[in-house]
Amino acid sequence: MPTPATGARRLFGRLSLAETTTVTGILRRETTGGALLLAAAALALAWASSPLGGSYDDVRTTVVGVPGLLEMNLQHWAGEGLLAVFFLLAGLELKRELVVGDLSDRREAVLPVVAAVAGMLVPAAAYLALTSALGGDRSGWAVPVATDIAFALAVLAIAGERLPTALRAFLLSLAVVDDLLAILVIAVVFTDGVSLVALAGAGGLLVAYAALQRRRVRAWWVYLPLGLGTWLLVHEAGVHATVAGVAIGLLTRVRPDAGEGPSPAERLEHRLRPLSASVCVPVFALFSVGVPLSSDALGGLIESPVALGVTAGLVVGKVVGVAGGAWLTARLTRAELSAQLRWSDVVGVGLLAGIGFTISLLLAELSFPAAPALVDEAKTAVVVGSLLSAVAAAVLLRRRQAVHLALVGEETRDDDGDGVPDVYQRDDPGP
Repeated sequence: MPTPATGARRLFGRLSLAETTTVTGILRRETTGGALLLAAAALALAWASSPLGGSYDDVRTTVVGVPGLLEMNLQHWAGEGLLAVFFLLAGLELKRELVVGDLSDRREAVLPVVAAVAGMLVPAAAYLALTSALGGDRSGWAVPVATDIAFALAVLAIAGERLPTALRAFLLSLAVVDDLLAILVIAVVFTDGVSLVALAGAGGLLVAYAALQRRRVRAWWVYLPLGLGTWLLVHEAGVHATVAGVAIGLLTRVRPDAGEGPSPAERLEHRLRPLSASVCVPVFALFSVGVPLSSDALGGLIESPVALGVTAGLVVGKVVGVAGGAWLTARLTRAELSAQLRWSDVVGVGLLAGIGFTISLLLAELSFPAAPALVDEAKTAVVVGSLLSAVAAAVLLRRRQAVHLALVGEETRDDDGDGVPDVYQRDDPGP
């Protein structure tokens, strides 16, 4: 986000053309995945709530694998296996942001980092405050801290299709930092009895992977066994196996050599993004979202401290944390919003961040390993809280749609038809 030549620094200013192109492409692909995620979630809820609900539990608890070596039920395979691909892509995106994206500039990184951290601390605090006051289980504090970028962008495509690119990029950077913090929570909080031998083996494979990246080795058949071996050893070490995906993503080279074309990270992202969006995340949602919904079950949420804590964390805590973090950044750095934007636009993005879903569902399973009833309460609250956040974001963003359309029209206008928006061919630095 560029800094004007004179005057106060502006938040959510115009991105560079290269960054705009990259962000637009990422958001377009994530939006498609979000639509499939919504469809899978709806199917899971309908299946679990139907007279065939027993078959749903039978399917997701079916154990498959190699007897005596690696056996998990389908729900765990989806959570630790398929989601490892999702987190690998999160690692790639984080690496890109750190090396060539907004997070590579410390001044620009402050805004999404502060907003993401506040957007995790405030929901956790809201959950702990409510459950403590109501005498509930405080173990689920991590459930409302995550943001589901695919789901959020699916809502954005419907309700705020013409949101200015800078605000979309802020949501993306926010989600990238959020993913990193979520995986740190998973790795640190939900890891018991670590096998140092297996962990050292995984570390050795990661060192080999990094060395091959430095030597510019491109053969996929070399990297595939390294990746699978790292995943298996991390799993055997007692650490959630999705951590392996993030580690590999962070070790992948994102800056291309002269004349190389796409970098290894770009090539890997190009191959894996469709798999993650169309298979991995939807299948995880199919096996994880399915909780029986009925008037009694929904009514019981009002009496559940865990459900109230999760819902409050997502619907209230997230928007207070994200928008409050952004406002605090502006005050401390003496920055101002770009012309024509309002703090209500930032609040709308904060509400989108309250769509937890994928990672929140995973955290619900990890938070209450010995209490299936609490897992179901937390998952139902994740669904309800995410939907409430989505509706609130849609209403708020729709109110400013005319202004957003004008801003995006200015960003994309190409009167001379040369393929480069006119705004990038002017001498002025923009609003």
